[in-house]
Amino acid sequence: MDLSAEKARTEELLANILPVSIAEELKKSGKVQPKYEASATILFADFKGFTLLAERMEPATLVGLLDQYFTAFDEIVTRHGLEKLKTIGDAYMAVAGVPQANRRHPIDTCLAALEIQAVTARMKAQREKMRLPALELRVGIHTGPVISGVVGRRKFTFDIWGDAVNTAALMEENGAPGRINVSETVAGNVKTLFELEPRGTIETKHGRRLEMFFLDRLKPEYSRDVHGHMPGEKFVAECNRLLGGFSG
Repeated sequence: MDLSAEKARTEELLANILPVSIAEELKKSGKVQPKYEASATILFADFKGFTLLAERMEPATLVGLLDQYFTAFDEIVTRHGLEKLKTIGDAYMAVAGVPQANRRHPIDTCLAALEIQAVTARMKAQREKMRLPALELRVGIHTGPVISGVVGRRKFTFDIWGDAVNTAALMEENGAPGRINVSETVAGNVKTLFELEPRGTIETKHGRRLEMFFLDRLKPEYSRDVHGHMPGEKFVAECNRLLGGFSG
């Protein structure tokens, strides 16, 4: 392989591992400057009963099943402008509003979550029809400030840190199979466009109380499908009208 082809291959690999803007910064300066973002939206998801299922399935079958789900999630989050951060076992993590700041990130994350919920439900129904083990997904979402950066020298990892990440994980842990659990901050940003179901508060280990809501669907007037997963023309117009009022 000549040097130009090898360089192109290296750049392609880097672009697959890191966000484009981060990869460009790394190529130019050899390092990435950590950044503080005042508002980003974090999505956590994991499968109910995965550990028990893992004990009963052949390794290749288990990994193939996870790959099927996560490949679908990757396509969805990319289409909605989120950045996939990592998978840890059966857990999936993505963020919107980082590394490119924007004011749509709470909306985009909720749209992605609804689509992830729908595709997971379809896959579950298909597997149950074939009498195969099926998985149910819990999703948690929170909006807040984060620090982003790249760690590692041989194996680069783009990641985010901050209390908002912990809160998003709490939303997921205190959710329910097949449902999307969002924080009060997320709800405040998207309540005009989406139907939300209040579900009370939880207390953090630091003694803070957090309001939680189930994200059910897009409001009927903003949806182009009966299930409320896909935005219609009125959604785009209303979203553009509201954008100045979003805290992202």
